[in-house]
Amino acid sequence: MAQPDRPLSPHLQVYRWQITNTLSILHRLTGVALGAGTLLMAYWLIAIAAGPEAFATAQGFVGSIVGRIILLGFTFALAFHFSNGIRHLFWDSGRGFELSAVHTSGWIVVIASAILTLAIWILGYAVRGAL
Repeated sequence: MAQPDRPLSPHLQVYRWQITNTLSILHRLTGVALGAGTLLMAYWLIAIAAGPEAFATAQGFVGSIVGRIILLGFTFALAFHFSNGIRHLFWDSGRGFELSAVHTSGWIVVIASAILTLAIWILGYAVRGAL
């Protein structure tokens, strides 16, 4: 008996991309980015201990355009992972599982991450300017 000509996964035809799965994927990616960024931070700290020449090299990289873009990404990853982690703590306590609450808290995480990243960079440049 021949199989009817139909898709193997009909759920793929009705699936809609949502903020919840986007944030879930981004949470995992930011966790990996934090690990990589921690290696950069460790390199920078080791360079401090290794002496002025090593520190100047590390600071030259971190202070370059590429280095600052990496630091900006690291800062956003930290802010996002922190904000989404708080969201998960609420979920662990059994709160916020209503569909509207999940959607709202997802957008709060995105907005809070952007605001925290911006605030950290503004504060960093303000402190740098004051020194």
